[in-house]
Amino acid sequence: MQKEDILAETAAYVQQLLTGEGSGHDWWHIFRVWNNAKNIAAGEQANLFVVELAALLHDIGDHKFHNGDESVGPRMAREWLQKYDLEGDLIEHICQIIQDLSYKGAGTSSSMHTLEGRIVQDADRLDAIGAIGIARTFAYGGHKNREIYDPAIAPVMHDSFEAYKNSTAPTINHFYEKLLLLKDRMHTETARQLAQQRHAYMEAFLEQFYAEWNGNR
Repeated sequence: MQKEDILAETAAYVQQLLTGEGSGHDWWHIFRVWNNAKNIAAGEQANLFVVELAALLHDIGDHKFHNGDESVGPRMAREWLQKYDLEGDLIEHICQIIQDLSYKGAGTSSSMHTLEGRIVQDADRLDAIGAIGIARTFAYGGHKNREIYDPAIAPVMHDSFEAYKNSTAPTINHFYEKLLLLKDRMHTETARQLAQQRHAYMEAFLEQFYAEWNGNR
């Protein structure tokens, strides 16, 4: 089967699986990450087929919706990819990207070791910031029944993935615990440039939020 056909079938599979998901991890998130990844990869000497498949499959079994089990996503991706006549190393590469993709806390470092993985990670992180990132953050907070903001609960710079995963803090804290940190954690020049404006938009949003919270606007 041609690569284009595999990508088309994979996109259709993921769209069917995630359409209508309400926490911000739906098909349109995948679609945007897919497009972001292709845009970033255009300026890099990367294996585009790996980039596109990893982008399409990166959230089909997100640990956040499987009791924190990080093995679900890579396993589901492997089961899907094994339907095709693909080299084992290529499948393992894609599954490793999916395994390592998630942000794991402010005090942790990225374990992404390949160019293709760094591109997909950048693409995913771009969708976590800016106007869409703000919308997705509050969608997820509502999905988890979290308060919007509590001035008495300070942000925590989690030093382990377990601590980060187990946090139940208000949604505004997530800006400080993750979103505002992503600009400086981009790997590629393309992503760093795109992140600048999105980061500034979040800063302006927070300024407006606190002004309204305090009755100043």
